[in-house]
Amino acid sequence: MKKIKVILVDDDADDRYLFDIFFADRPDLALLPSVCNGAELLDYLADINSPGQYPDLIVLDQNMPRMNGTQTLKVLKAHPKYKEIATVIYSTYTDQNLILEGSLLGAKSVASKPIDKAGYFKMMDQFLKATCLVVPAISE
Repeated sequence: MKKIKVILVDDDADDRYLFDIFFADRPDLALLPSVCNGAELLDYLADINSPGQYPDLIVLDQNMPRMNGTQTLKVLKAHPKYKEIATVIYSTYTDQNLILEGSLLGAKSVASKPIDKAGYFKMMDQFLKATCLVVPAISE
């Protein structure tokens, strides 16, 4: 099974830690090193030599210094090398404005940050389905 390469972009060290702990043992995911903001993500992507090394999924926190989630998403979707990378946004405060803006800019999903492990697993499954990185099983 090919692992889905996921990178988290979040300035909160506790959120990065939880993300890494919760998903470290998921056999379907390969966690790339997390970065703290959109500018660091763009630097990380620029250092990649082969498109095959790009993440399959970028999880953006909305509220970050330097470049927030929607600002980063806008740059990613305008860049010819990065525009096809599936990108989602999560935030402590998710409202209709963020959902609409994220959708218009090309986010595959916008979600609220979970508070427990079960919530993180549910969120990630939602992200993977929304980005078509995982096809739901067909009942026989």
